[in-house]
Amino acid sequence: MATRKNSTDDPLAPVTLAVGQEDLLLDRAVQQVVAAARAADADTDVRDLTPDKLEPGTLAELTSPSLFSERKVVVVRNAQDLSADTIKDVKAYFGAPAEEITLVLLHAGGAKGKGLLDAARKAGAREVACPKTTKPAERLSFVRSEFKALGRSATPEACQALVDSIGSDLRELASAVSQLVADVEGTIDEAIVGRYYTGRAEASSFTVADRAVEGRAAEALEALRWSLSTGVAPVLITSALAQAVRAIGKLASAPRGARPGDLARELGMPPWKIDRVRQQMRGWSADGVAVALRAVAEADAGVKGGGDDPEYALEKAVVAVARAARSRGAR
Repeated sequence: MATRKNSTDDPLAPVTLAVGQEDLLLDRAVQQVVAAARAADADTDVRDLTPDKLEPGTLAELTSPSLFSERKVVVVRNAQDLSADTIKDVKAYFGAPAEEITLVLLHAGGAKGKGLLDAARKAGAREVACPKTTKPAERLSFVRSEFKALGRSATPEACQALVDSIGSDLRELASAVSQLVADVEGTIDEAIVGRYYTGRAEASSFTVADRAVEGRAAEALEALRWSLSTGVAPVLITSALAQAVRAIGKLASAPRGARPGDLARELGMPPWKIDRVRQQMRGWSADGVAVALRAVAEADAGVKGGGDDPEYALEKAVVAVARAARSRGAR
């Protein structure tokens, strides 16, 4: 790739290689190049092709000199699926890229089509990583970066609540962030996320439980009333409270200094939850765990027909759990 200087920071580098399987990130890599090209020339011609549309010789036609020297972006999706003959064409192009033309290759990574991947890298292609997000921590980091990119601040609790409510789809997470930024002024907190995205019933019930075991009674009660008003079954809330308190008890009795991965296997929790529970267990005592479990058991009996007012039974349990969360050092 000798005819033009290639910069890893320049969207208009001769060749951009977007590697990974996260569709949103792949599309954004393409959009960045197209936006840069059209900023340089509003009449930029964009050709977006799949392997079946890029036959041997097609790339040469698309990148041949134009009478009007028009700027062009040629996007090749699923480049790992190109035919052997077409791959030869692409590799040959790396050695002499055309002026005013940007080639964007979208490659899934992996073994298939690795020769093309290696050749692009050797030629100095600008590379954009588009890995599939598989871990909750990665999705949380993505949400934080989305707020930052839009110039807005959101509390850590709000970011976590958004991930809990929306799930693993990055497009939906990005859309939710954009919606909140457009609709809400100032810092975005967990209560705002709750009003917009209650998510699954389980997510709402877990929000109640999380705030309660953190000793945040007022916020737990607010989340409880919101959950009940949106139709969350009371039994789901008592179940979430019980799980949260038991997690505190399990981790409190675990060996000190153990690694999150080892604790996760021993206690049957994912590593990210170990980290969360560690933060939540500050202020808890063994007696506090016992008191909280009894309060949750009473509430569970109340919501299953043992009491006249399920809502009151839940409120009572939430307050009891929140107080128990501050039991260490209490007189």
